[in-house]
Amino acid sequence: MEVPLNPMGRGEIHRLESVLLFATLFRPEVIELIKDPAERLTWVDSLAVAAGAIAREKAGMTVPEIAEELGRTEATIRKHLKGETKAGQLVKETYEQIKAGKLDELVRNIEVLAGGGKLVPAEECEELRKKVEELESENRELKAKIENVRRILDDTLERVKKIEELL
Repeated sequence: MEVPLNPMGRGEIHRLESVLLFATLFRPEVIELIKDPAERLTWVDSLAVAAGAIAREKAGMTVPEIAEELGRTEATIRKHLKGETKAGQLVKETYEQIKAGKLDELVRNIEVLAGGGKLVPAEECEELRKKVEELESENRELKAKIENVRRILDDTLERVKKIEELL
């Protein structure tokens, strides 16, 4: 998915705004912040305003224009744009991640969470990956041993049949 980092026109502004909102909303730390139902609506609203403000700023709109369009005060918009609010900080971090080419990682996180999965720290993921490799290796060795036992058993059965025929 192509994300316009410096949008031109309403369509691109809305696309950047949407990506910023959803990518931020599904970050593990944000999911923790919005677990409390009493706080959820406030958080989502703040993130939406921050995403809208940052997308419009990247399109070259002024603070008064952004405030008018989003129906918030200029002070609120300035705080989000400067990262003085937690929502503003989080959305700005998400923008920087997208700018650094990490959108695929953010999308994977969303897919994992949407599928009912749980995100794990990179270190834990690497440990699990090593453990899987070890278990796969052990599995291959055991399969080879089983195949060897089968050959021996087949050979033994063949010998028993020959002995029976001789008797």
